[in-house]
Amino acid sequence: MQGITVRSETADDIKAIDVVHLSAFEGDDEVGLVSALRESSGFRPELSLVAEFHGRIVGHVLMTPVRLQRGKDGIDILALAPMAVVPSQSHRGIGSDLVKAAIDKAREQGFSAIVVIGQPDFYQRCGFRPGSDFGISVNLPVADKLISAIEIEEGVLAEGGHVIYPSQFNHVY
Repeated sequence: MQGITVRSETADDIKAIDVVHLSAFEGDDEVGLVSALRESSGFRPELSLVAEFHGRIVGHVLMTPVRLQRGKDGIDILALAPMAVVPSQSHRGIGSDLVKAAIDKAREQGFSAIVVIGQPDFYQRCGFRPGSDFGISVNLPVADKLISAIEIEEGVLAEGGHVIYPSQFNHVY
C-alpha cells in the first residue's frame, strides 16, 4: 500500500506496538506474548517489524527462532507470531505488506523457512502452504489446519518435522 513503511522496531515503538495488539485482539494475551518474547534470550529486534502509515504505527509482526525437530536432528527456522494490524486500517494490505517484509527479512537473516499458526486463508495468500503439505506439527494445542509454512530455501521442509515453540507461547495457545 502506498504510504506504508515497514521497518524493524526501535525502543521508542514498544508502547505503540502494545496498542496495535490491544486494538486488534480481544484481551492482552498478545501484548504479554510480545513482552515475554522480547525479554527472552531468542529475541532478535531486527525480526520485530512495524508498519507505519503517515508516521503512525498501524501494524506489527514478530518472528522468533524455533527448532524444527527431526528425530535426533533438527534445523532452526522462524515462527511468525503474533501479527496484528489496527482494525481501522485493516483491509488495506498492511498485513500482507508485513508478512512479505517478514519473509524478506528472514531470507536476509539466513533463515530457510517460516511457520505460522493462524488464519490459513490469509497466510496462504501470502505464499504459505498448509503445514500438512510438509508433514509439520507443533508442540502447541492447535488444529493442524491452522499451521502453515513457507520455504525460503526450496526443499528445506521436505522431511517435515515437529516445531518446538518456546514456552512463552503456552499462555496464548
